Amino acid sequence: MKKRKRRRAVPPLPLLMAELTWASWETMARRAWMMADGSCSTAEYQRMVLEKTRAARRSALALMLRGGGLAAALAPWHGPAVANARRLRNKK
Repeated sequence: MKKRKRRRAVPPLPLLMAELTWASWETMARRAWMMADGSCSTAEYQRMVLEKTRAARRSALALMLRGGGLAAALAPWHGPAVANARRLRNKK
């Protein structure tokens, strides 16, 4: 039987926005460096597009179904942004 992913509680809005901003800037900088360096793979380009469409869809659903506020709309962007920054930081 598969384990279900536990949803983590959404952090307070100021912390969510700060982490999202920092992770997004770091991810954009690292990806821009990869593009300039010529080391950005096709898979990375595809990941960029897919993660944006997935987050936009989840964000819209969170607003429609849960009637959430800004934190609910930003949460789908937060997790992937932080994960990308961590992944790209550790990529050698």
